[in-house]
Amino acid sequence: MRRTLIACLSALALVSGATTAPQAQSGGDPDLIFKKSTVWKMLTPDDKLAVYGVDDPAVDGVACHYTTPERGGVAGMFGVAEEVSDISLACRQIGPIKFKAKFEQGEVVFRERRSLIWKRMQIVRGCDVKRNVLIYMVYSDKLIDGSPKNSTSSVPIMPWGTAEPAPKCAEWVSR
Repeated sequence: MRRTLIACLSALALVSGATTAPQAQSGGDPDLIFKKSTVWKMLTPDDKLAVYGVDDPAVDGVACHYTTPERGGVAGMFGVAEEVSDISLACRQIGPIKFKAKFEQGEVVFRERRSLIWKRMQIVRGCDVKRNVLIYMVYSDKLIDGSPKNSTSSVPIMPWGTAEPAPKCAEWVSR
């Protein structure tokens, strides 16, 4: 009985590790910057806050950083814990902005699973045409009921190190 339970938990850990790892919409995995423990647990992993960095795959010169809680304990150790929806987001211009292709308002920049099956976190992009500002929003959704928890960050498009005018995001939004 005990061997069967251990074998089942081991198989579940292998499967869940493959299914709950961050998955970028395009452009690769996020970069882990650091983690900080928030709740100490004696025999299992601690609950943590993790800070990740991602680059916008369609817009050169913009990077986003998000902080997400990661559950520890037995469920977190085996990758089966449903993560909470408290995610913060900050995006900044880090170089000259260059658009690679047209995009739609609310287009997904990055997506990852937050539970084994039902929940995922997404970072989406839009353009405030009037102010020439890129807007990024992070939120989580669930198959049955979504979450109103979200965070928004804006990136004013500015000239970067040259006398050339900054590009207009309005010219790159699909209508």
